[in-house]
Amino acid sequence: MQFFKACLLTCTLLLFVACAGQEKKDIYPSGEEDQKNTEKLGKLNLDLDNLDEQKDTINPNQIVQKFDLNHDTRADVWKYFLKGSDNEPGPLVRKELDINFDGKIDIWKYYNSDSQLQKESMDLDFDGHVDATNFYQNDMLFKKEIDLNFDETPDLFKYYEKGKIIRKERDTDGNGKIDYWEYFDNGEIERIGIDTDGDGQIDNWHKQKKDESDPAK
Repeated sequence: MQFFKACLLTCTLLLFVACAGQEKKDIYPSGEEDQKNTEKLGKLNLDLDNLDEQKDTINPNQIVQKFDLNHDTRADVWKYFLKGSDNEPGPLVRKELDINFDGKIDIWKYYNSDSQLQKESMDLDFDGHVDATNFYQNDMLFKKEIDLNFDETPDLFKYYEKGKIIRKERDTDGNGKIDYWEYFDNGEIERIGIDTDGDGQIDNWHKQKKDESDPAK
């Protein structure tokens, strides 16, 4: 089942990337001009060069831009900006994406005050719940959290240094405690730690041979 879900996500991402090259802004009526904008909507050519950005008034400190990638008149991408001078978009603070066009958010991206990516959360099986989260520092990935059994609780944790994986931790029995550790040297497993009594502490160490496969992949 997990293999099927992974294949589905891969196919959807490929479709999403193909559509992203034709990114368009969408217009959504609001306020006193609802009826007027609704009448014009069907006549509009959804060309990015011919549309003004939609400004979100729900949060007075932010401006949101909405994009319709598959031209079904529904937004698929939302970009949130802090409101800058003259009510123009300032730094990007958040991005939300509906990559399978079902009306639900599948990817959430969060940015710092310099518009650098800090966190990216993903719904891998399209059920509305986060299944994987990536954490970044100075635009570099340093941690991943993955929910392997889709129970809304991460059970696989990956740690990175300068773009290379240095450690994996897993909760293999679902009791909320790490019981399996992998330590890496230059991208290869160097040693494995195992908790045999369920107390969250390593009881046995195993040195990994270079020709052995990674059981945690």
